[in-house]
Amino acid sequence: MEDQKCRLSPTTWTIFILNLICILRISPANGAIAGADTSSSLSTYIIKVRKPTDKHLATMEDLDTFYRSFLPTTAANSNQEQRMVHSYRHVLSGFAAKLTAEEAKAIREKDGVLDVHPEKVLSLHTTHTPDYLGLHQGVGVWEESNYGKGVIIGVLDTGIFPDHLSFRDEGVPPPPAKWKGRCNFTRTSCNNKLIGARSLISTSSTTPDDDVGHGTHTASTAAGAFVRDASVFGLANGTASGIAPLAHLAVYKVCDSQGCTESDIFAGFDAAIEDGVDVLSVSLGSQFSEVFYADPIAIGAFAATQKGIFVSSSAGNTGPLNYTLSNEAPWFLTVGASSTDRSIKATARLGNGQEFDGETLYQPHDFDPTPLPLVYSGPDFRGKVVVRDPEGGRLQNGLDVKVSGGAAMILVNGATEGYTTFADPHVLPAVHVSYAAGEEIKRYISTASAPTATILFEGTQFNGSFAPAITYFSSRGPSINSPGILKPDIIGPGLNILAGWPSPVDNSTDKKRAFSMISGTSMSCPHLSGVAALLKSAHPNWSPAAIKSAILTTASTSNKKGQPIVDETHRPANIFATGAGHVNASKAIDPGLIYDTELTDYIPYLCGLNFSDDAVSLIVHKEVKCSRIKSIHDYQLNYPSIAVRFEGSVTNVSVKRTVRNVGPANSRYKSVIDPIKGIDSIVYPRELVFTKANETLSYRVDFTRKATSRTPTAQGAITWVSAQHSVRTAVAVLFE
Repeated sequence: MEDQKCRLSPTTWTIFILNLICILRISPANGAIAGADTSSSLSTYIIKVRKPTDKHLATMEDLDTFYRSFLPTTAANSNQEQRMVHSYRHVLSGFAAKLTAEEAKAIREKDGVLDVHPEKVLSLHTTHTPDYLGLHQGVGVWEESNYGKGVIIGVLDTGIFPDHLSFRDEGVPPPPAKWKGRCNFTRTSCNNKLIGARSLISTSSTTPDDDVGHGTHTASTAAGAFVRDASVFGLANGTASGIAPLAHLAVYKVCDSQGCTESDIFAGFDAAIEDGVDVLSVSLGSQFSEVFYADPIAIGAFAATQKGIFVSSSAGNTGPLNYTLSNEAPWFLTVGASSTDRSIKATARLGNGQEFDGETLYQPHDFDPTPLPLVYSGPDFRGKVVVRDPEGGRLQNGLDVKVSGGAAMILVNGATEGYTTFADPHVLPAVHVSYAAGEEIKRYISTASAPTATILFEGTQFNGSFAPAITYFSSRGPSINSPGILKPDIIGPGLNILAGWPSPVDNSTDKKRAFSMISGTSMSCPHLSGVAALLKSAHPNWSPAAIKSAILTTASTSNKKGQPIVDETHRPANIFATGAGHVNASKAIDPGLIYDTELTDYIPYLCGLNFSDDAVSLIVHKEVKCSRIKSIHDYQLNYPSIAVRFEGSVTNVSVKRTVRNVGPANSRYKSVIDPIKGIDSIVYPRELVFTKANETLSYRVDFTRKATSRTPTAQGAITWVSAQHSVRTAVAVLFE
């Protein structure tokens, strides 16, 4: 049941917080069916049919007529309401329609129908991050890529607030001639930055306005313009910018506060492909793994990839356990979330002198630091500092304490959250501290005769010696659907990210420069979408697979201290949390070698997953007979990372890869093998010698399991090193 507070309108800052709580709570169950039942009521169904071969079905009008031919007479002749919801041209052969369960059953029995199912509901999964990623004005990758100029980034999300300063078009040229999209705002026109905005929400005739905030935040992260003096509550002050600040934006509203329906997601992909975007940023997905032929993100992304569109997607927010990924397909980039080196610092000071650093976005200047009584539980919170666990919601805890008369709050993590802390806009003086700090604070309360505490507010700090660290919520591999593909692919900034927002959260009235700080793999995804746009601008002829390869093989595996990247426990992170590592935009623009994947390569890969002919055909948009194709193991796909598994008594696995030289014509690379626990690895040949640009060469890696191996997973890398480049291929090993 939705909380009653979710019905309140955002007329004050406190009520804004209530609405933000509601947004953060909305998390439709994995694979939840939107309103489907077995009665005569109408629900939206996805109907997938065999692709028509008639050349006369070239226009959408013809296709729409063809699709309507599958409707039962009761639906086709219905005058009660429009039954057709969406007709799809690019993303799949099929349509969405409102049907009764009986009508859906009748359609299933018709010739040419591949699948009929009730639509699922999926969920929505900065001033400093460009600098943190090594992007600086006038030099380096921004200069080499011309700030993403000429590239169109499409964003599937909750819409956009177009009047925000992040979407000014100063210095942005007109859109390229290939652009075919449109702007559906009534009160304002788009410009050279925001070149397109459409709502694909089928339940109402809404405009593309962002009534949630998520879409504005992700769009400005990917391609927001430079905005000076950006901050929230005066904190994290600086010049805000998207990762590709001169790229164009096209926004497709496919989600609202209730989630993202499958039919609308398909419609968003379809529109973006038709309009001519270059990069698609998709910060949404199922809560957990979905088999590719039933996953709208996988199906839509394959259709986009067929058109040369790079797709970046979020890994999901259901970590820290393994096997929690969504968005696993190899034809798009899957992005996990990490911290940055910036904190919005506050410190809990106990009566015994102990201090514990944490974070909060609300830092009142008039808070009296005099120690107050400290409690963890009890009937009376009035005038006290209250310790709360995160259950029930971080912001909701603060509201409860404030309503109960508490003076301040120390929010302490559970063991699952570890050292991941959030800079939230609390409604009272508060600080969010780690699990280790919380245990010490609770121990002090239980042993002191009269425990006291206060909170010291210290503003924006740049230290982050552990950055980047994996956030606890970032979903982890291995991939359930395809263990031979290492997922997530990469990690990027996703914790406490400041970016554009539709309305002020700090009592100001200037909506055009409103910013907010939120967290999730939803935030890390557009960072990588922006990086992909930079690479596309610098290398317009690179395929989506080539761009992904450049990002993965140049990723960083160490933090600011030069030590291995850590997870939320501050222990070395597993490869199934980091993927290839943390994005390094400066190196990705010049990778030396790339692993490219042809679209036809995915067919033997999909057949190797033992999918049916119809399932493979549905994904790749053409008829496939797997019995006529030499299928491959998933780990043999020419991917820029390697994931092998030793099942049962298997002791040897050989993997082949092919690389293309995009560096100097005459280049010699030597292989360097990172030791992998429990595995002997040999590379053939040990050197790759290129004599011309774009030349391709292949190599083989033989993995042999040692008899003494007892670990369930292992990790390492194969790195090709030349005089100018280091091309690292991450290796993950599963023992089953």
